[in-house]
This record gives sequence, structure tokens and C-alpha cells, in this order.
Amino acid sequence: MNPPGDAHLRTWTLRFMALLAAETQVQLAWLGERELDTGSVVEEVELLCRLSEGLAERGAFAPESLRDLRAIGRRLAGIDATGRAGLWADALATDPAWAEIRTPARRFLLTTPGDGRQPLPRPVDRHTGSH
Repeated sequence: MNPPGDAHLRTWTLRFMALLAAETQVQLAWLGERELDTGSVVEEVELLCRLSEGLAERGAFAPESLRDLRAIGRRLAGIDATGRAGLWADALATDPAWAEIRTPARRFLLTTPGDGRQPLPRPVDRHTGSH
């Protein structure tokens, strides 16, 4: 049996991958006027990639789905401190890493059982920090 939080983590991973898989214009529209740090996005995705290993062990993801998450994690690990500084909206337009991450994120969504048409994650309310 999967722990109760697995379904939530699986959904959050799928939604974040949907955001990473989206075209730059869609990502920027999702961001709107929010000022989201690139470093925060990198940390969140790295965490989801690590947590997905355990999710796969418990059956929430197929082991073969992890190939793309690992590729995303490796690419993110290659983003240096300079690339993690500043706003994600700026990095989306200038850092080729985000375009490179799009392909494995799309492949992950296509190979993961369930609805591959995940909605984008709800934006974080910058005043309360909640979703």
C-alpha cells in the first residue's frame, strides 16, 4: 500500500512536468507578473526528481519513467550558481537548459500512465505562499 502522500506527490510531479514541458510562451504566461526565483524552481524540481525514486519503488511511477526524471535532474545539476540566480522568467528566455529539459519532461508525461494532459500547477499566491 502506498503512503497517503504518494498520490499528492505524484500529482504535483505530473503538474510540474507539465509546466516544464510547456512552450516558453506558456510558461511565461503561467508566471504572469510573479517573480519566481530560478534557484527555487531548480530546487523544487530536483526534490521532485529525488522523491520520484521512492514513488517508483512504491508503484506510483513505472521504473522506466524515471529515466526522464533522472535526465532532468542531471541537467538541473549542471546549472551553476550564476544560472540559478535571478528570475525564472529571465532564465527561460536566456538559458538553453530550460529548452533541453522540455523534451524529457514531455517524454515523461507521454510514458507515464494516466492522463498525459496535466493542467499546469496552480500559481503560488505570493502573499500567502499557498497554492
